[in-house]
Amino acid sequence: MLTTLPLRQLGTTDMKITRVGFGSWATGGGGWAFGWGPQDDDESIAAINHALERGVNWIDTAAIYGLGHSEQVVGRALKGRGASDRPYVFTKCGLVWDESNPMKEAVRSLASKSIRRECEASLRRLGVERIDLYQIHRPDDFGVPVEESWRTMEQLVEEGKVRAIAVSNYDVSLLRKCEAVRHVDSLQPPFSLISRDAAASEIPWCNAHRAGVIVYSPMQAGILTDSFSADRVKKMADDDWRKKSANFQTPRLEKNIALRDALKPIAQRHNTSVSAVAVAWTLAWPAVTGAIVGARSSSQVDGWIDAATLTLTAGDLDEIASAIERLGVGSGPTRPPSRPRDVVAESPSKSDLEAR
Repeated sequence: MLTTLPLRQLGTTDMKITRVGFGSWATGGGGWAFGWGPQDDDESIAAINHALERGVNWIDTAAIYGLGHSEQVVGRALKGRGASDRPYVFTKCGLVWDESNPMKEAVRSLASKSIRRECEASLRRLGVERIDLYQIHRPDDFGVPVEESWRTMEQLVEEGKVRAIAVSNYDVSLLRKCEAVRHVDSLQPPFSLISRDAAASEIPWCNAHRAGVIVYSPMQAGILTDSFSADRVKKMADDDWRKKSANFQTPRLEKNIALRDALKPIAQRHNTSVSAVAVAWTLAWPAVTGAIVGARSSSQVDGWIDAATLTLTAGDLDEIASAIERLGVGSGPTRPPSRPRDVVAESPSKSDLEAR
């Protein structure tokens, strides 16, 4: 699809993606174990369309989000778009839910038959003939060898049902096992100013092995946004998973909000939002191709879209690292390594503009 935003090649694949992608976890709505509370489908579709109009060229979803509902909503948003106007669509498999008990936590199943069954269901819900990036959501709970699951994913590529394959929430030991079977096209780890552990291990591994990295929760599920407050936590729906998360409870909540506040002077200097600064920080790390950024409305998209073009200075990065260390927030490395001017965040060429 057409875009004027900077692009980065996703690993060794033929896909060049914008530095931010639309995350549709909250699009799944409430009524399941890890929902975000009620969400209006029409508002979700409007947010997706607005992100695409602003130049975002990929959407990340998962079968588990809303127990298939997020994929259905994304499918509605895609309906009517031609091949040249359709964004890349990324989704995930491996979390199987109990239809009779939606609030029960899904089981992690990566048996070959289960992966294939999930793939077919996702293709139907999304209304596409091929999934651009199919990702294993989490490691298996039933002792299925990771090599067996990865071979099944490889077969889906060979059969034309999937364009590229990836994993999410995998550590280096599992990445190595996958890589020995077939190249890992990308990894999706949690990564933010608060959750930084991936920068010590998985992200460097991907950098060394030419695997793409698309990080999730770069705004730490909403904490690292301009308008977030402790009062908002109190007003969250009872079925919003964040109410049970340690990062949204004392004493972490107060420290996390203090870190958010430390980003305000940087945002002001760049004439942008705190949200954009938080996301841009994740994109400053070598090997991070893009960041998945959620939105429940068009206005929320506008709140972070600047991250697609924002480059933080060395001084900005030093200031952020100092704030993290002073406040004692989270764990993991606090600053990306110094490097020459980023040459991969390039402006799209004519052929890129014409590519879907």
